Amino acid sequence: MIGIVYYGAGNIFSLTAALDRLGLSYGMIKTAEDFEKYDRYIIPGVGHAGSAMQKLKDTGLVPSIIKLKKPVLGICVGMQLLTRHSEEGDSVLTNIIPLETRLFSEKLKVKVPHTGWNKVFQNTGTPLFSDIPLGSHFYFVHSYFIEFNSNFTIALAEYGIKFSAVIQKDNFYGVQFHPEKSGLAGEQLLKNFAHLA
Repeated sequence: MIGIVYYGAGNIFSLTAALDRLGLSYGMIKTAEDFEKYDRYIIPGVGHAGSAMQKLKDTGLVPSIIKLKKPVLGICVGMQLLTRHSEEGDSVLTNIIPLETRLFSEKLKVKVPHTGWNKVFQNTGTPLFSDIPLGSHFYFVHSYFIEFNSNFTIALAEYGIKFSAVIQKDNFYGVQFHPEKSGLAGEQLLKNFAHLA
């Protein structure tokens, strides 16, 4: 059963609608004790990374999240919260995955935010992408990206620069795109996450 970390900074409706379509059971995590009810977790997020981090801190859930040993999936800003630092508001984040979240540079001559469908290329054998063809399209909406790092990047996309579409460290996963808005490929990814060991 999936626990959704509820801290006032996530697009809960779209996510829960997708989980309902897939028949995946879920509930909301609002206290540290709630983590015990679930066997995997999703951290959603939209908007400003700094304000999202502050809201997450205000819940008192950050120490519990850092200690989790079961599968965790951060979505969009929820993914960025897993990193060390964001240029958005010069924000210190959880540092679960020691990477930097950066603003797309004007030098890249691309429209910001990056909005729309983009191909994602994953490492072969990545369980999160089981039964998802290489180069499948996913839906992105973001102005900040997580740097590519071969130690933690398990899927990449390109928008003026190659960036991390998906990162992983141990049981923590983060996706920059919105699987709940990414059609069949996104639904498959959520199903895969629901069955990760």
